[in-house]
Amino acid sequence: MSTRPILLVEDNPDDVELTRIAFAEANIANALTVVTDGAAALDYLFARGAHADRDPDDLPSIVLLDLNLPKVDGREVLQAIRSQERTRSLPVVVLTTSGEPFDVEASYALGANSYIRKPVDFGQFVWAVKQVGLYWLVLNHGREPQ
Repeated sequence: MSTRPILLVEDNPDDVELTRIAFAEANIANALTVVTDGAAALDYLFARGAHADRDPDDLPSIVLLDLNLPKVDGREVLQAIRSQERTRSLPVVVLTTSGEPFDVEASYALGANSYIRKPVDFGQFVWAVKQVGLYWLVLNHGREPQ
């Protein structure tokens, strides 16, 4: 099981807190690193700007990505992740309120590994987070970063 952090890209403070609570209830031990806009996500992943002191090879185990973000939207973040050799195989799960077929199709076309619509009900949200953790952090044997 990977102990690398999980990168949560989410601009809604309530959803950030719900995610923290859900991860705790799901007993997911990975640290949760939170950035609140797409530009900060790219700075974190590519070790630039405010995150220039970070080791660019120290990638998170997974990125949980909202689509509707300030500065740089989630689709652009996903496109940038897939355009770079070092981050191309990084698991990205879109975790968003949008159930629009266009958003689902566009996310997969841009290389999302999974698309999960955020449940409104907290119990369902915890269940969804447990499934994400179980699959992506325990069951899935993805490639380790280069």
